[in-house]
Amino acid sequence: MKDFEFKKLYYSISEVSRITGLEQHVLRYWESQFPELNPAKNRAGNRIYTNKDISLIFEIKRLVREEGFTIDGAKKVLGAKSNGSSQQLVDTEEAEEASDNLKQTLLETRAFLDDLVHRLSGKA
Repeated sequence: MKDFEFKKLYYSISEVSRITGLEQHVLRYWESQFPELNPAKNRAGNRIYTNKDISLIFEIKRLVREEGFTIDGAKKVLGAKSNGSSQQLVDTEEAEEASDNLKQTLLETRAFLDDLVHRLSGKA
């Protein structure tokens, strides 16, 4: 998450779009998917985002774009955080084992493909 110095109380959707690096339609979509993200609207009906909203957007962006969570997965993570749950979402040992299995599978696949390329180039 960027360490952004918030200077105003309220921001328009275009300002939030520039600050977060997200398109406006993404912000509107996330509002429909994350109940926690619910910016107020001014008299003209325009969204006005607070510093809290922007921080939440950065958190959602980190989960979805950087950590690869689905929208539903990000909802669960945010829900667990808001409930004060200290339960770990992913067991570390299971994650490490899955990572090791994936690495082994990738190495085997690479060896197979290298052998296949060698066989095909020898017969060409």
